[in-house]
Amino acid sequence: MNSLLQNDHDNLEALLQLSKEYSFNFLKNIDKRPTSSKDEFVECVNQLSKEGIGGEASLNEFIQRFESIIVSSTGPRYLGFVTGGSTPASIVGDWLATIFDQNTQAVKGYGDISANVELETIQLLLDLFNLPKDFLGGFVTGATMSNFTCLAIAKQWLGKELGKDFARDGITEQVTVMSATPHSSSIKSLAMLGIGSNNLIKIKTAEGNREAIDIDDLERQIKKIEGKPFILISSAGTVNTVDFDDFEQIKNLKEKYNFWWHIDAAFGGFAACSSHFKQLVSGWEYADSITIDGHKWLNVPYDNAFFFVKEKYKLLQVESFQNSNAPYLGDPLDNFNYLNFLPENSRRLRALPVWFTLKAYGTKGYQDIVDNSIQLSKQFGQFITENNSLELLAPVRLNTVCFSLMGDENQEKVEEFLSRINDSHKVFMTPTVYNGRKGIRTAFVNWRTTESDLEIIKQVILETIPAVK
Repeated sequence: MNSLLQNDHDNLEALLQLSKEYSFNFLKNIDKRPTSSKDEFVECVNQLSKEGIGGEASLNEFIQRFESIIVSSTGPRYLGFVTGGSTPASIVGDWLATIFDQNTQAVKGYGDISANVELETIQLLLDLFNLPKDFLGGFVTGATMSNFTCLAIAKQWLGKELGKDFARDGITEQVTVMSATPHSSSIKSLAMLGIGSNNLIKIKTAEGNREAIDIDDLERQIKKIEGKPFILISSAGTVNTVDFDDFEQIKNLKEKYNFWWHIDAAFGGFAACSSHFKQLVSGWEYADSITIDGHKWLNVPYDNAFFFVKEKYKLLQVESFQNSNAPYLGDPLDNFNYLNFLPENSRRLRALPVWFTLKAYGTKGYQDIVDNSIQLSKQFGQFITENNSLELLAPVRLNTVCFSLMGDENQEKVEEFLSRINDSHKVFMTPTVYNGRKGIRTAFVNWRTTESDLEIIKQVILETIPAVK
């Protein structure tokens, strides 16, 4: 064995202890760590050491060279994108997933049977979201791959409705997709699937500063295609305003027309955990497929997402993802085998951090996390409304606040305003555009965020406003 490798093996406990101490100190001081990087450039070393330097020296070099650019994206005042933190229990699960290093594939017959953990975790998630047990599920990297997986099965369903097998023969017929405010990852998925990112019938949005589907316009567009099957992408929480489509009305349309109903609920699906907002997802149990992210409001480490697809479409999943040309893997339909149910053949045990956090904190724990995030977003929205220099661009419907500087004359100052806020290194927000206006978007999803953090955020904004006036 290589001498450095042997030394690290012999001293693994000490090496892991150093790593643990560094990790613990990082998390202990996460609220003091900058929310954006102070250093814009780290000199790149592009030559590999011939002999190597060993594990401890590598850790020391990393800390010396790169530590300063690691931001507190898992901290309480990182409001950019929709980035959750990592609960303590999910960190335990994620560390163990690395230690175990399982390639989650099969339930039985192939050595690694860690998929049993995944199957149980999917059942726990269905319980968390109060969804029926007639869904199957699996874990992927993020909303993009979750949407991709669901829409791949939807594509195969549509082909079968037309008497075609798109998975085997390619797309030979027009695939019609409808949506009002689809997430960019859904559009990207349409491109990757060969359906075409431009092959989308845009449905009007409901009146009243909404991003939700106008149900009357949806039905008008359905009638225009004269009974042809299509795919509907609906939203449980749009990006800017967390708007929800009316799932009860879509359910009624599904009883009249033939379409695959997919819901992108990447973070909005967690409204189901709320004691006050679960009605927003009423009727979503009738969908054919659902996308949800774990590394958002579930607060587990990146990368983690999952999907739900009705079990009655199990054969369509196999047709879409099967490894039928690999005889050593057995019959795709013989046993439940994730090699035949997901795009990836090789993948880590992503279910484990989710299993740990669900078991640790239960339904009540996630109700508390979700309700706290919503309460803080409402309070922040009220702060924006009460400040004469700021304006809300949309109502605060759940956990995201979309705002800007007051007045058209200040639109050119929004970018500088945001830069100055982020340069405080106390809070991080992201830019957006809504209804043609430049704005700032904040998403409250982190389990650590408290009212004390909200007061710091408000103070940074108040101190920044005079600088751009």
